[in-house]
Amino acid sequence: MRNKKGKSKGNLPIIDEIGKTSDTLSSRGGLSLFVRYFRNIGFAPHIERLFGTIRKNRKGQCVAEIFKQLLCNFIDGTSRHLVYFDSLKGDAGYAGTIESREGSMLSSHAVKRFYNSFSWYRIWLFRYLLQELFIWRLNLKKPDVVELFIDTVVMDNDEAKKRHGVQPTYKDKNGFQPLQMIWGRFIIDTVFRGGKKHSNYGNTVENMVCHMVEKIRKKYRKDVPVIIKMDSGFFDQKLFAVFERLEIGYICSGKMYTDIRNYAGKVDDASWKHYRNKHQVWDYVEFMDKRGSWSQSRRAIYCRPFYDGIQQVIDFAREDTILYTNMGIGQKIDNLLAKVGQLKLLHAEKIIECTHSRGRDELVHRALKDFGSEELPFKKFAPNAAYYYTMVLAFFLFETFKEDVCSSVVSVTAYAVTIRRRIIDCAAKIVKTGGKIIIKVTSATWNALKIDVLWKKSGSPPQFV
Repeated sequence: MRNKKGKSKGNLPIIDEIGKTSDTLSSRGGLSLFVRYFRNIGFAPHIERLFGTIRKNRKGQCVAEIFKQLLCNFIDGTSRHLVYFDSLKGDAGYAGTIESREGSMLSSHAVKRFYNSFSWYRIWLFRYLLQELFIWRLNLKKPDVVELFIDTVVMDNDEAKKRHGVQPTYKDKNGFQPLQMIWGRFIIDTVFRGGKKHSNYGNTVENMVCHMVEKIRKKYRKDVPVIIKMDSGFFDQKLFAVFERLEIGYICSGKMYTDIRNYAGKVDDASWKHYRNKHQVWDYVEFMDKRGSWSQSRRAIYCRPFYDGIQQVIDFAREDTILYTNMGIGQKIDNLLAKVGQLKLLHAEKIIECTHSRGRDELVHRALKDFGSEELPFKKFAPNAAYYYTMVLAFFLFETFKEDVCSSVVSVTAYAVTIRRRIIDCAAKIVKTGGKIIIKVTSATWNALKIDVLWKKSGSPPQFV
């Protein structure tokens, strides 16, 4: 037995020494797919057009190159500390993977100078770019109805020593509270704000919706129905009046006042109807409601959970909700929905279902935090705003990259950590031969990820024009 054991040990491939290689190697080989995608959608010229004037000296890096490295850093996701750029600066394999010269790699000081150079005018250009990306995807998918979701997200910076704009939020954390407009998996517009700015602060929501609806009708389709979904933080007659003037639909959670509860308690059982989804059964009743300060009545749908799974919900444990909408009461949005064959969206069951889909929309906030970072690196508000908008921009391109390139290998609903472990974090060797630069991966990686297919897709994506 002792001889057999010794013989087996002698056959093991034990490593005896460690050494260095002059080969150009990278542990982020998948980034080459994103860089190829970034280059071929034609995004860089738009970056230069909007932000090119930041460059004050020809000796400095062109703005498109800077943005490429910043976006790749977000896609990579290894570190959110700016000093990580100093490590990358000396990594020839990383530089080769993202198609940059070694001498053009950014240092942490260069990144700090870049973000500190942003004025508020340039920061607002990020919103224009996000909106144009949205129109690009909208014209590719051509939906019959555009469903948008508005909400705020808390960026927890509670541990920051001092940050301009870090203020108490409704989650009892100090941080920022940006307002975001979401379409499917995409953040299509956002306003970076201090933590104390509540959901419907000032005229921000009104201006955001007016601008976006105008852009949709101008650059996509003039008669497309637009529906806005909101929670009770946006329950405001002034907003509803704006939406009705814009001839768009809205579905908003209301506030549960005592007189509404009393009215629902007096409704006879025969008037209640059932709405069912996969896991729950809800009772609901419809009526027209006019709050004390309102100038007109609006359609209200009172909902109460009846079954949760297989368990019936008793009265004292119910969390009743009420929804307000202008759909199904003869306004222009009804005619627009009829033209595209979507009259079913006027039914109470579909309105409730549409409201429940807000949970899926809110997952975009979680996906953004998984992709980027809640904690922002600068003390001043303006550079933090520019950093945040860059992160949102990178997140948008990350989502389009998943859809246009990676969908045959990984689900488009996968979080960033899955894409990074499956696609981005693969070993690669960069070889220069015959006047060509070739990136090589192992046969196992080639077969598992279908690299040839991903390479082809990243080379011919939909053009961003």
